[in-house]
Amino acid sequence: MQTMAALQQQKTTSSIQFLPVNLFASVMGIAGLSLAWREASKLFGTSMLIADISGIVAIMIFIALSIGYIAKWVFYPQKVKDEFKHPILGNFFGTIAIAMLLLSSVISSYSRISGQIIWIIATAAAIALSFVFVSRLLNGNHDPGNAVPALLIPVVGTIDIAVAGGTMPFPWAHEINLLSLAIGGIVAVVFFTLILSRLIHSAPLPPALMPSMMILIAPFEVGFLGYTNFQQRIDSFASILFYFGLFLFVILFFKVFKKSIPFGASWWGVSFPIAALSNAALKYAMFVHSWLFTVLSAVILIFLSVVLAVLFVRTINMLVKGSLLKG
Repeated sequence: MQTMAALQQQKTTSSIQFLPVNLFASVMGIAGLSLAWREASKLFGTSMLIADISGIVAIMIFIALSIGYIAKWVFYPQKVKDEFKHPILGNFFGTIAIAMLLLSSVISSYSRISGQIIWIIATAAAIALSFVFVSRLLNGNHDPGNAVPALLIPVVGTIDIAVAGGTMPFPWAHEINLLSLAIGGIVAVVFFTLILSRLIHSAPLPPALMPSMMILIAPFEVGFLGYTNFQQRIDSFASILFYFGLFLFVILFFKVFKKSIPFGASWWGVSFPIAALSNAALKYAMFVHSWLFTVLSAVILIFLSVVLAVLFVRTINMLVKGSLLKG
């Protein structure tokens, strides 16, 4: 009986070792959805109910994933180390810092002090991760085939500092936001070029990584949000960022959303870039006062909401069936 109990406990506990860090992208997408519906209330006068519910769900998922991943770290530290050192999967650790940055904006609506504290912690984490991953790349001897869209995630995290903290009241926040835009903006240009070269000259990405192609729009739409939050205005440079991200989205839409690509946790990689596009489109529509952009922003918001609803239901279904945490 003791042996059976031990085996059963081992079977139950061992499943946590397969908790993928890229699931934190779900928090980014759902938090982004909350912020998008908050913007929509300004443009369309819609209810704040969806924004509030999405924000609460994002917070709950972040807490659950944090507990799960800390447990994985405690019981299977080597698994976490291997994941962090992996040339592709390691980049998804940036989703943790970005999720916290977005949650700081969500929580600020209810408690400004709490939001500011979370932003400070997340800012330190995002800058530290950017330092680690850029330093790692400069060690050399990296396989060019590993230059995939996920490479952008830690870098985009620094741009998100300005997205969430563009109006922070601290006297030092202005320089931190400027630093984050400098790091994220310049490194994103370099990484985007490397990734584009790999996609053009090498074999296509494997099906499991195809959804991550949508990450390519993130530097431009997140860059638009970070730059405009920092400058407190929309100028021609911001418009260029928005339009190019929109152009990329149209191209990638037909490459990513195919029935032939199997569903998995990696599909959450489409959520936060589209959420950034939705927030950017809503903000741009309020700037240009055009019915065309008003309709476009509404279509993108509805599309984002449907995509996240499908991803959420299918992920819960995988969790219930036991395939989500299966090695």
